[in-house]
Formats: sequence, C-alpha cells, structure tokens
Amino acid sequence: MEREDAELIAAVRQGDSASFEPLVRKYQPRVFATARRYARRDSEIEDIVQEIFLKAYQKLDSFRGDAPFEHWLMRLAVRTCYDHLRAHQRRPESPFADLTDAEDDWLGRFATAPEDARDDADAARALVGRLLEMLSPPARLVITLLEIEERSVKEIAELTGWSVPLVKVRAFRARAEMRRCLERLAREKYL
Repeated sequence: MEREDAELIAAVRQGDSASFEPLVRKYQPRVFATARRYARRDSEIEDIVQEIFLKAYQKLDSFRGDAPFEHWLMRLAVRTCYDHLRAHQRRPESPFADLTDAEDDWLGRFATAPEDARDDADAARALVGRLLEMLSPPARLVITLLEIEERSVKEIAELTGWSVPLVKVRAFRARAEMRRCLERLAREKYL
C-alpha cells in the first residue's frame, strides 16, 4: 500500500474525516470509469459513485491493508455496481423501432450475413450497448468485466467474490443470453 494512502487512512480512522477527501480526489476518475460501464445516465453514475465512496468511508475499518487500497476500493466499486444492477433489474424491452438507422442497417446485415456485418464499428458498438442494457445483472456484469474491461476469469472471481468455475458458467450463460437478445431484435425487425 502506498505510504500516502496508509497515512490518510490512519488519519480517517483516528477521526479526521477531512483526510478522506484526498483519497476521493485520487481515485474518483477510476471509480467514475467503472460506474460508467454499468449505468448510462450521468445522474445514475454520480449516485453510484457517491454510494461507493460512502461505503468506502463507512467500511474503512474493515480495510486490513493486505493489498493496495485501490484494489479494495475497486472490489467495493464493482460489487456496488452489481448491487445497483440487481436492485433495478432493468430489462427494458427495446423495440426495434428505437434503433438508429446505422444500428438497423448493421442488424439487417448481421441477420442475413453475419460475416459481412463487421464494417460499421460504431453501429455495432451502439448495438452492443443496447444489448448490454437488455441483459440480466449477472450477465451484464460478467460480460462487462470479461469482454469490455478484458479482465481475466481469476480477476473477476476476486472482484465479485464468485468462484472461478462460477465465473466461467456465468460467462457462458451471459454470452448465450446476449445471443438470444440479438436474435430477438433480428426477429422483431422481420415480423
């Protein structure tokens, strides 16, 4: 653990709550980046980040210092984001009419010839974002960590508290769920 972090944490534990502010400033960009992957609206992201730092402050006594403070904080951040996803269980039905022309075009090409649909990365990226919103919280979490953040299965297990086999099972199921959502969008287009 960095000496500066250790000194600030010790000061907070001794009652100097103002010493927590430098920790917030230091780690805020990383926590915001993490929360941004699990929520879309700015107000929602800000609420999640605020909740993460509030929990960190309240649970600071449980930080043992075995690993860097940043690791402890990021584990707390991922779990808080996951709790947020579970609490809101957002599985909005996204009607095909809501797709942009570029997404519509990309989906049409994918439905007819998946191998030829790799041209428009922006439309594909937007469609992936839409698909992520349709996923269940565990599926969205594991896809985000594994595919978007490119974390290893072992890292995901450490961050979430799941076992390595459970991460693999959830990744398999998440990919299947995402495939079903994509197929459903394609069917809606042609119905």
